[in-house]
Amino acid sequence: MITGMPRIAIAAHDFSALVSLFRDKFHMPVLDLSEMSRKEYGAALGMCVPAGGSNIELMCPVDPDTPLSKSLQGFLDRRGEGLFALMLEAPVPDDEAAELAERGLNVMPLMPGAFGRDLHPNSTHGVLIRVYPVNSFKGEYKRALDDRAPRLSGIVRVIVAVEDIEHAVEVYGSQLKLPMGAILDDAERGVWSAICRPPAGGVIELVAVKDPSRTFARAIERHLEEKREGMYALVLESPDLPATANSLAGHGIRVHPAADNRNVLEVPREDAFGALIRIQAA
Repeated sequence: MITGMPRIAIAAHDFSALVSLFRDKFHMPVLDLSEMSRKEYGAALGMCVPAGGSNIELMCPVDPDTPLSKSLQGFLDRRGEGLFALMLEAPVPDDEAAELAERGLNVMPLMPGAFGRDLHPNSTHGVLIRVYPVNSFKGEYKRALDDRAPRLSGIVRVIVAVEDIEHAVEVYGSQLKLPMGAILDDAERGVWSAICRPPAGGVIELVAVKDPSRTFARAIERHLEEKREGMYALVLESPDLPATANSLAGHGIRVHPAADNRNVLEVPREDAFGALIRIQAA
């Protein structure tokens, strides 16, 4: 049984710059785990742990001879920097993996040194899903946050672009056994949409193009053409959108109202290591 979606990972080449983006420019609480992770996993890891939603894991390859670093480097070589993996949790990942395989998902062999199990993107509409034990990360941020900075939430929603919405709903609802809403016709955005609600953490929104004349649907269509199926954007929340926009702009981050919704801010992929970040009102 899947118990939650604790985090989503971003893969990049420059760990220091990646950490600095979220810690110093987004003013989010970030735990630098790289001293430990370089030794144990051969990769530099950090965890962005704001309140609400799911955490943002920061990952960079370091040692080319380690399995995790090879996986990260392969992703960077194929697709460039960006949204790397979606993490789920289950009481016993190996048992969960066996059940998922029985339901038709492509479960990959256990990675040496890993304590979670991976589902190949070819069976989850372009998303690398990693199943970890419950409470797989327990770190806490103990420093005081800057009260002058807008408080951004964790990931309240991840948007996944798919070609076949009905099949995607089958995968995430019936095969992963996650609570899944009905497929809705979102005429304003020009997409078919279905919301998947893991028991904890943010939600997963599956979207497929219905009317490419609409701005949002056209952006999803371009994403599918250029990058194939997979995670399209992370959605965060802010209690003060104008203050957030001013703060990010002051740190040299390009931020603008989303073309499809003037009440949503967007940070382009070029300014966030390949991850499109959308910020909505809390």
